[in-house]
Amino acid sequence: MSALFTPLTLRTVTLPNRIALAPMCQYSAGPDGLPTDWHLVHLGTRAIGGAALVMTEATAVVPEGRISPQDTGLWSDRHVDAWRPVTGFVAAHGAVPAVQLAHAGFKASTYRPWESRRGGVPDAAGGWTPVGPTAEPFVPEYRVPTALDDAGIAEVVTAFAESAVRAVAAGFAVVEIHAAHGYLLHEFLSPLTNHRTDGWGGDRAGRMRLTLEVARAVRAAVGEDVPLLARISATDWVPGGWTVEDSVALATELAAAGVDLIDCSSGGASPSASVPVGRGYQVPLAAQIRREARVPTGAVGLIVEPEQAEAIVADDEADLVLLGRELLRNPYWPQQAAAKLGATPSWPNPYLRAA
Repeated sequence: MSALFTPLTLRTVTLPNRIALAPMCQYSAGPDGLPTDWHLVHLGTRAIGGAALVMTEATAVVPEGRISPQDTGLWSDRHVDAWRPVTGFVAAHGAVPAVQLAHAGFKASTYRPWESRRGGVPDAAGGWTPVGPTAEPFVPEYRVPTALDDAGIAEVVTAFAESAVRAVAAGFAVVEIHAAHGYLLHEFLSPLTNHRTDGWGGDRAGRMRLTLEVARAVRAAVGEDVPLLARISATDWVPGGWTVEDSVALATELAAAGVDLIDCSSGGASPSASVPVGRGYQVPLAAQIRREARVPTGAVGLIVEPEQAEAIVADDEADLVLLGRELLRNPYWPQQAAAKLGATPSWPNPYLRAA
């Protein structure tokens, strides 16, 4: 029996296999962060393709938390109504709809990656002043952020919790907190970007405080039945930065706060990071956190072949495999992997002639 195609139960939700669509920015939202037909087709196709967990892109909890003006959001009831057709379609085709709640911090208000312009979007072009742990920009060409004070930090925590409630109302069955890739929560975690000397900075406990408060608030907001994930950058890949040992400590605390699985990515806090990119290069991070923190993990990053994904689960390196670029290239990868690994594909009836 294929390990990759065994069910995974998180609280009251059971995934039919261990394959997830990783959250990937689409930069294709309509005005005010509303999802469009693009999101229905993009996410719906991956559900038809056999992924058990279909997760949205980083979805902002406040308008100023968007990476670009074209990012999706969940800060109003209008977003709830706009997401419902998407979650309904995903669920109707056998997948579990999930949302990644995010705040871009000092990486907000930037141009989409395929545009000719780079750096911060000015107010005149639909941009805004971002926020961060301090008033230091990520890189010189980004906009200078406003340093969050205690009141601003409290508003961030509340925004995550309120967006989580909206997510459940919109039909999302799983919620993920984005604390990776140099966005706001990671900015507070990493000593490379958090230079505060108050209770939100300093030692590791101070730097972890915001992420843990968000996790506790979201868990309280959604109740005990909804699975809660957290994506972290398990290492900054920079000397003096956040380390995998720090991530083990964070994962232990997140589990105590009600997080059910740690989604293990890496990097993003520094443009000078030396990342050893290669096939499955982040899998050892997921394996170490799973082993030492004794918490379920998800592995992501250049996982390409079904046999590679199978080994990750079978060898207890991670409980879930998240595919990003590979599912962009081939949304039917899970169906084909099932056939290759001797499991039963879940082709919908209209596609059975191709099974």
